[in-house]
Amino acid sequence: MDGVISLLMRRTGFIVLAGASREGKETSGRERDGVRVSICGVWAMAGEKPPLEICKGVNDLDKVVALRDARGSSAEQIEQLRRRSYALTGEVKFAQEEDIRLETTRARLSNVLKRHEELKERLSRDSDKMIFERLQKEFEAARAAQSEEISLDGEQWNDGLLATIRERVHMEADRKAISSQTSTPLDPPIHAKITYKIKNKVICCLEGARIGIQFETIFAGEPCEIYHCVLESKSFLEKMSVIEHTVPFFLPIREAENDLLSSNAIKFIDYVGEILQSYVERREQVRLIKELYGNQIGELFHSLSYNLIEFVLEDFDCKVTVSLRYADLVSILPSRIRVLAWPVHPSKKILAVDRKESGPALAQSIPSRLSYAEDALRTMSLPEAYAEIVLNLPRVLQQMFPHLGGA
Repeated sequence: MDGVISLLMRRTGFIVLAGASREGKETSGRERDGVRVSICGVWAMAGEKPPLEICKGVNDLDKVVALRDARGSSAEQIEQLRRRSYALTGEVKFAQEEDIRLETTRARLSNVLKRHEELKERLSRDSDKMIFERLQKEFEAARAAQSEEISLDGEQWNDGLLATIRERVHMEADRKAISSQTSTPLDPPIHAKITYKIKNKVICCLEGARIGIQFETIFAGEPCEIYHCVLESKSFLEKMSVIEHTVPFFLPIREAENDLLSSNAIKFIDYVGEILQSYVERREQVRLIKELYGNQIGELFHSLSYNLIEFVLEDFDCKVTVSLRYADLVSILPSRIRVLAWPVHPSKKILAVDRKESGPALAQSIPSRLSYAEDALRTMSLPEAYAEIVLNLPRVLQQMFPHLGGA
């Protein structure tokens, strides 16, 4: 009997109990192979439903097996449907999770950019500000004590003049050192105190064998920031070195010092003046387009030195992206330019046209380069080029994407 019960359990997958029926119910059975088997109750092991009695009154074991097979087939179909439902639900959840991740990344990037701006402002405001105020007072005192200010042209600004300035600062330092050692009254200066002005640079002699260079930057004819660089000249046998400066930390003044100062001090001073003026030019151009066209600019990114600038125009049928790269830090016009027009919402425009015409429209939904805009950015300042681009943009977009103009 145990063997038959085991066989029945293997064939049906149900639990079979022999003996009195549950809750006093009568059992039914049949003789099979000379052995009478009592089938008291068969319960389906469905996890989500209560036990189901299916064998009451069943006299044929094959019927139980058939019933079990039919129920198993239905369970498999239900399981397949459940898997499909899970797959569809999983795709929706995956898309939602992707959107959430993108929004989270965007929020984090915005937070990083905000903190970066705050840190940059704080760095330029604290220690640099104190150094600037101290050096500015020292330069003002030197210029107030000058007996003459000489403006030089390009040819007069040469190594011979710089050697003369070095000689004067050393002689003045020696005179003060001798006077302090002998406790004698300080003799009048041997040479007149002269300040030299070369383009946007003012060069004067400072206390302690130091040469001060003041860089004055301008934009659109108006004065902007003033920067300082102080060179120390211990002797004619030793090279000069930069001991103090107020040049922004992201501009390579130390690299220029290592490469140029010992071999060509004139070139070093000119180069620092050029990168400062070019930096201010690029920065002020970006500031100006933000002030004039800020409502049309959706996103704007730039490097600290403004030699990489990217922004997006979103006030049109297309999303226009502008990317500018400058060859070096002394450039005020970009060398690598890319302007792309993206029809970001073509479907909204295509709904108004016939389905037969939507094929070519969809084919035109890839970005296109705006050559006229790139030419303008290559030859004009950023505000001038921007005005030129915006003026002609609607007409050019209509020619490139005619399906966008019908809505």
